[in-house]
Amino acid sequence: MWRRTWLLFSQAVTVSLAMLFVVMTLKPEWLPRSTMGAAGMLPAPTLVTAPPRPAASAAASSMVGSGLAVAAKLASPAVVSVVAMKMARRNPHANDPAFEFFFGNRGSQQQTGLGSGVIVSPEGYLLTNNHVIDGADDIEVQLADGRQAVARLIGTDVETDVAVLKIDLDRLPVIALGSSQALQVGDAVLAIGNPFNVGQTVTAGIVSAVGRNRLGLSTFENFIQTDAAINPGNSGGALVDAAGGLIGINTAIFSRSGGSMGIGFAIPVDTAREVMEALIRDGQVVRGWLGVETRDLTPEFAESFGLPIRQGALITGVLQDGSASKGGIRPGDVVVKVGPTPVTNTVQLLAAVAAIKPQAEAVVTVQRGDQLLELPVVVSQRPKAKPQARRPG
Repeated sequence: MWRRTWLLFSQAVTVSLAMLFVVMTLKPEWLPRSTMGAAGMLPAPTLVTAPPRPAASAAASSMVGSGLAVAAKLASPAVVSVVAMKMARRNPHANDPAFEFFFGNRGSQQQTGLGSGVIVSPEGYLLTNNHVIDGADDIEVQLADGRQAVARLIGTDVETDVAVLKIDLDRLPVIALGSSQALQVGDAVLAIGNPFNVGQTVTAGIVSAVGRNRLGLSTFENFIQTDAAINPGNSGGALVDAAGGLIGINTAIFSRSGGSMGIGFAIPVDTAREVMEALIRDGQVVRGWLGVETRDLTPEFAESFGLPIRQGALITGVLQDGSASKGGIRPGDVVVKVGPTPVTNTVQLLAAVAAIKPQAEAVVTVQRGDQLLELPVVVSQRPKAKPQARRPG
């Protein structure tokens, strides 16, 4: 009796393990997310959350004395230099004797790009800019304590210019993550990075503006603007608050000379964190898409067509057989709401649709002439974007 029970138990375990092996091999997405990473069992990052930022008055007083020195001391060890190496492609005529006679034998020369990054978890995950490591064959990270490591690319998101790297070292310094939602114009900030490859540098300033968009730097723009000096090589570095918490990833500058002119831009840490978690978990950032071309509704257009509204996203084109077309959206419609989210311009429409999971249904409210219509639309997945040219930073 006991022998028969043991045989049945052994057979059940064997069959279960075989089924688990088949599922893991052919259908890994059926397994719980907690056990699977984006690129083969990647560990989830252990993120440290910074305490609430000081009140505005306290932040202002921290500009005096050693307040910012403490913030710099807390944040600087986690900011690294990123060296992206790309092997130049050999000229196809390099073996031609005539080509060598006129141009010499140049061989394949290695190209090196310099930027910065921020360690955000003890597992070795780093945040940086996509344009810092784009096209690199090898990526090396240099820590402030002198250690070096070869970094592995976990994933990139061209549309926010965020990239996630991973290094394997012990006792890594980790920056605490702040929040960019409560930022106010005038808050004291520090920019930390490796400008012009001179070594780690800290510059101080304030938040000049928040929510900057329409800059042509990336598809999804919600930049923090600061007058803290940001120069080439600072890209991917940290923008931190007066408590030393990470509030942004420095990404670009406005400059006519190539150096800082007091107008720098950083990706909010909340955006960078969402992108990082998606890249680690899924290997990509999945966004919703309607398949439309839009422009902001102007008062002149609204008046000429007799529309009762003055704000919204005007539909100028609809992709044939796309989600919007199937949902009944037409050129000339003005989107004023996506689900419960009000829409007053194209930037808000883009963000509202991107936040919806593909294949989910959303009610899109449009103004069509003098009619206000609610159209149910099944949102599709946004196509993968191509890299864009970048400003220095």
